[in-house]
Amino acid sequence: MEVTRRGLLIGAAVGGGLLIAWGLGGRHYSAPLAPGEGEFAFDAWLKIAKDGVVTVAVPQLEMGQGITTLLPQIVAVELGADWRQVGVEPAPISGAYPNAPLAARWAPLWMPLTPSLADQPDDWLARRFAEGERFAATAEGLSLAAYEAPARAAAASARAMLAKAAAARWDVAWEECETSGGFVRHGRNALRFGELVEDAMDYAPPDPAPLRSEPAEEKPLDPAMDAPLAFPRLDLPAKVDGSYLFAGDIRLPDMVYAAIRHGPLPQARLARFDKDAEKGTRGLLNVVRGKRWLAAVATNWWAAERALAAMHPQFEVPGLLDSTRMEEALDRGVRHGEIERIVEIGDGDAGLDKPSLALRYDVAPATHAMLETASATARLRDGKLELWMASQAPEHARRAAARAVGMSEGDVVLYPMPAGGSFDRRLENDHAIEVALIAREVGRPVQLVWSRWQELVAGRPRTPVAAILAAKTDDTGTIGTFRARLALPATAREFGSRLFDNATSWAATDAASGKADPMAVEGAAPPYAIPNMAVDHVPVTLSLPTGRMRGNAHGYTAFFVESFIDELARRHGREPLSYRISMLESDLRMAAALQKVAKLAEWDGGNDQSGQGLACHRIGGGCIAVIASATRGAGGARVERLTAVADLGRIVNLDIARQQIEGGLMFGMGLALGSALSYDRGIPLTARLAGLDLPFLADCPEIVVDFLDSTADPVDPGELGVVAVAPAIANALYSATGLRFRRLPLLSEGL
Repeated sequence: MEVTRRGLLIGAAVGGGLLIAWGLGGRHYSAPLAPGEGEFAFDAWLKIAKDGVVTVAVPQLEMGQGITTLLPQIVAVELGADWRQVGVEPAPISGAYPNAPLAARWAPLWMPLTPSLADQPDDWLARRFAEGERFAATAEGLSLAAYEAPARAAAASARAMLAKAAAARWDVAWEECETSGGFVRHGRNALRFGELVEDAMDYAPPDPAPLRSEPAEEKPLDPAMDAPLAFPRLDLPAKVDGSYLFAGDIRLPDMVYAAIRHGPLPQARLARFDKDAEKGTRGLLNVVRGKRWLAAVATNWWAAERALAAMHPQFEVPGLLDSTRMEEALDRGVRHGEIERIVEIGDGDAGLDKPSLALRYDVAPATHAMLETASATARLRDGKLELWMASQAPEHARRAAARAVGMSEGDVVLYPMPAGGSFDRRLENDHAIEVALIAREVGRPVQLVWSRWQELVAGRPRTPVAAILAAKTDDTGTIGTFRARLALPATAREFGSRLFDNATSWAATDAASGKADPMAVEGAAPPYAIPNMAVDHVPVTLSLPTGRMRGNAHGYTAFFVESFIDELARRHGREPLSYRISMLESDLRMAAALQKVAKLAEWDGGNDQSGQGLACHRIGGGCIAVIASATRGAGGARVERLTAVADLGRIVNLDIARQQIEGGLMFGMGLALGSALSYDRGIPLTARLAGLDLPFLADCPEIVVDFLDSTADPVDPGELGVVAVAPAIANALYSATGLRFRRLPLLSEGL
């Protein structure tokens, strides 16, 4: 769709002024930033105080990815601020912060009948939806795509206003003034921002305000260099000294604490519990019964947890969920199920009735295993409900809580808190509903914290998948036809129904049943120049509700594709690196990443017993190449080294980019070797982090990360770092052991 409209917020707002997002009819928003004493607000993005401190609003959830440094850095560079005087605050929920790129990306979820009308960020419907729904969700690595431009525009407007104020004092043209280090300068004249900010509010910015010729950018450096950080993370000092507050750190006067037990399946009903058993629990104040859960409220969380254990709640379960039945359903689907074609290139899979190679791959359900379990605090008083919680979709969490207690959305206030890890788990809003209901019953501020066991019972894991990949090759291994057939639920559609329609898990499963889901098979079409290609989805309905996870579909499709490509190379006696590069005719960036990672890792061709394995993958405008080095010893297989080269386009903050790739590699290693859940009669067989086979500190390999210099648009490193690790390790294990592992987690069936 090519209908576009001017979407930037314009003008400056002070106090209770208005911001205008121009479009059909226009939309008006109260200025979301509330200036304190001595502060002045510029647009929706920044405030400048008389002491020179610049405060930047961030409308995205900080969950370790560094967004509360990246957006302030963009503003600081455009404004010419002193980084030592830059602060940050979470932006309130407001239509002034529309995440139009994510709205377009998720158009199939909120507008399933005609998603093509809103599937581009510049489409009028996508922006209109994001503004009207106050949609500022944090997901898909689209924070910079959504917010760099408006943040820069706001900073440029503020810079021009400060320059006009200074120019008036010096009797010069404002266009001749420059800003740097928190000063406006002209020749030998210099004035601090704080000295000018009050006068600056009397001036209107030019429309549009001129941007600097170069946006915020840091060039890749040799990973061995110990270069000083120009823009260190703003949240780092508070995280080091322990003063950084997460959702579970909220404390309110007269606050009490709640623990909870959930039924093992979405439609499980609370049947009975021992009401008398809790009477001897010291500190217990109340018991709140939900239809599908039981909560205990006490003066401390441990007392509430012990009371629940004593009451031994029991649930009626309408059906039995176990891993064996799920695997049988996926097996039937991938072998005999009705396909929905998602991708077709050239002649598709014509002539693939007798493939040169066809292989089966499987993925078990995987849990997020974030450090901070679901935590939320609620206070209901004077007809207002206040929520303190970490949410990737705060407006939807606020609405879900309002509906649960029968209140107007306008009477619910959500204070966004950072998350101690999320990996897309905080896109779900169950705990917002529960804490609101509990607060209504107890009449006091209450903090609800899920135990790790409840996070595993009631969480929604990444979907299990069964896949068959097939290819027709010539005698040299050149692929003429490729097909990927994936059997799994319409997992993205399930999530969309829960988020946008506030549907229950079972209603979301019913709504998605039997439907094709292109988002569930993303990444299954290789980046290679294969003339004929087909990707099929076989929708399979499972009793297990599934959700999103860092990397999403790419986390398993990269495993399928890159393991399969490696097997093709081996069967035809082709060296895996040159084999891949020979098929990258038009993807020069991926080829460059492969060549650079091979040099960094001292790639030896992945020969037998070398223990080296190679994989690469592309997500949107970014790509990554990974080489894993593994050994086999008396204690089993061990990953000794991970080397990665990524092309992220323009890098805004090099240190954060490296942190995200390194963290993604370790998260991906956790998914490759553990994180899986098995079920028996609806209950996960794992109750603690210790049972997930996650890497310990002693298991962490040496990690080397480097980047390609690029002028392309910035790409989020957090998703990209996860996806290519599993196939690289699988290919390395083959090199080290001679055994092929085609199931995630690897080694789940032993060496």
